[in-house]
Amino acid sequence: MIQSAIGALLASSAAVAATPAPALPSTLANAAELAALPDGGWLALDKNGLRLLDASGAQRAQFPIRARQLDTRSHAEGMLAVVVDSNTERAQPLVVDLARGTLNALPALPAPGFDVEASCLYRDAQRIDHLFLIGKDGQSEQWLLSGAQYRPVRKLALPPHIKHCRVDDDSHTLLAAESDFGLWAYRADAEGSGQRQAVALRAPYGKLAGGAGALSLLPGGAALLDKDGAKLHLFRQREGKWEAAGSQQLAAKGGRGNALAVRAAGGNAVSLAYKTAENAPWQARALAWTSAGQAPAAIPFAIVEPRTQTDPMERQGDAADDPAIWLHPTNPAASRVFGTNKKQGLLAYDLQGKQTQLLESGRLNNVDIRQNVLLAGERFDLAAATRRDDNTLMLFTIDAKGDAAEAAVFPTTLEKIYGMCLYQPSGGALEAFVNDKDGRYQHYRIERSEGRFRAALLRSFAVASQPEGCVADDRSGRLFIGEEKLGVWSTSASAAKAEPLRMILPVGPALKADVEGMALYHGEKASYLVVSSQGDNSYVVLDAAAPHAVRGRFRIGMNVAAGVDGASETDGLDVTSANLGGPYAKGMLVVQDGYKRLPDGPQNFKYVAWDDIARALNLP
Repeated sequence: MIQSAIGALLASSAAVAATPAPALPSTLANAAELAALPDGGWLALDKNGLRLLDASGAQRAQFPIRARQLDTRSHAEGMLAVVVDSNTERAQPLVVDLARGTLNALPALPAPGFDVEASCLYRDAQRIDHLFLIGKDGQSEQWLLSGAQYRPVRKLALPPHIKHCRVDDDSHTLLAAESDFGLWAYRADAEGSGQRQAVALRAPYGKLAGGAGALSLLPGGAALLDKDGAKLHLFRQREGKWEAAGSQQLAAKGGRGNALAVRAAGGNAVSLAYKTAENAPWQARALAWTSAGQAPAAIPFAIVEPRTQTDPMERQGDAADDPAIWLHPTNPAASRVFGTNKKQGLLAYDLQGKQTQLLESGRLNNVDIRQNVLLAGERFDLAAATRRDDNTLMLFTIDAKGDAAEAAVFPTTLEKIYGMCLYQPSGGALEAFVNDKDGRYQHYRIERSEGRFRAALLRSFAVASQPEGCVADDRSGRLFIGEEKLGVWSTSASAAKAEPLRMILPVGPALKADVEGMALYHGEKASYLVVSSQGDNSYVVLDAAAPHAVRGRFRIGMNVAAGVDGASETDGLDVTSANLGGPYAKGMLVVQDGYKRLPDGPQNFKYVAWDDIARALNLP
């Protein structure tokens, strides 16, 4: 009983066992770096090249190269390995064919504009392989390895003197060991804003002796040698946070050039291979380890790929905001996507994503469209947008070719105008809901007389905190409002039938703040409300009709073949069920992308085929 209790304690605290692991083959003695293979063998990197060894240490293959920074991932033929050529500074991928016992070189990556100090592989949620290259001064790049050619994904700014890095694919965490300071955890997923947390720092900021050395991954955690290689530190990830999980003295005195490799040994056992200095021998040690485990998401994500993307904004930074779809009356393929640039005005794109028009109308935020609107005996296709320069509502006409023109400017009494949406009641006419960052809403009727457009205030109401996105269902007469920190409300869109707001989707397991853009998809069998869940870079699909059951949620991933990155931190979106031809026969979703990658660039909009969403979520 006492022994079992001690064993449980050791496992829970991730203590290093006192007994050594099975001895390492003598043929590993001169290796500078090691990587364990699933068949019990090893990849060994030494001054003569990269060697493939079996479990007994017998050499099966060798690739001559003077290299460093060995990392691996599983591959259909065995393993994918990457090293950095010390002569050319180019990353060299190789396929390790375990069945045939061969090392097959793939094309090398282009040389970056800096000396590579560290590199590591990353496999994202789509099972797409990436490579991080990190320079001595902190210049860093993320590259896409999958597909017909390698592509730069983004540039990063990391601390200087990072000599070791590893990526935990499950949590999408880039661990970077800064030799003079400590261990940092970064977000490895290129989509979204950068995130960083300190895992362990040197004294007086933490308990590391001088800084961070070699690094390796554990299930749900990491193992780190300090800078002089004398001490092993263990860390566990729990609910997105990194915490210390024990340490062990390895040598009275170590040195630079330490190295570390880990092999799972079954159950809670891990075999650790390490060397405390460049010229020190490799040693083996057993490790009892239990990961904290990751709490599963209440509602899992599907991943859909965008079919294409629009030309980028002409302004850097947070520029793109909200799209709206205009349907051509006779030729669906000639339809347009209008989008706002918060630093410039209103833009239009064709279905291939090419920009067709720019109206420099000011700092426009949200835009919405209604077509075939009957006003004073005339029919119009109209777009409306909020303008933050002067807190006004702008009205645009759209002609039969899809070209917009400024038509009217309506003042409001709002102080920080923000979002808006249009409503076309069953009796005709046109109405607009505009909101303020303080939660106020103003409801206007848009009319036309004497050849001019006019706006009349119908009512005012408010939510408790900042709103932005809203959408009105012309069919049911319902208005859906997004309160960014709280969730989605529903109420009557009719000023004559005003009713209290009713929460239909609170922030929680399915929806993460901020609540942003929303739109309605009216299909043949069902209608859905699509909401941007900006807090976790996802999109929620729920029934447009009460009780508004959640049908699923998805993320927009990378389309490697088309060279289109995913979408993240989406502000505005729009969707249509109209047959636009080709992949959009069941309609399309357009979303604003907060971070343009593959490569870095100004923001833009992504197009997603509704049929892809329906298949991913099993929608009727």
